[in-house]
Amino acid sequence: MSALLVLCTVPAANADRISRLLVEERLAACVQAMPGLTSTYRWEGEVTQARETLLLIKTTTERYAALERTLSAHHPYDTPEILAFDAAAGLPAYLRWLREETASGEPGDAD
Repeated sequence: MSALLVLCTVPAANADRISRLLVEERLAACVQAMPGLTSTYRWEGEVTQARETLLLIKTTTERYAALERTLSAHHPYDTPEILAFDAAAGLPAYLRWLREETASGEPGDAD
């Protein structure tokens, strides 16, 4: 099992709903919402700015594909920012908790 940190920006109005969905579905052990970001980017030929909330999503490599599908399906943007980073190290007790919280409930999932 490898731990991942996934970054995803969302409109503030969607942050709580998406965070709760990911944890309820055991796709993430924890989601932290960092409000108050201003993103500047080019979209459809125009430079634009948007107020957003950054979600810091803690998951595992085993749950990433399902997390990505769920985020894409429930995100209001056509092309949401979804970036995953491997965790090089972590407190063993935290990593064990992360694995347990993202187990799908099938026998042997948290082993």
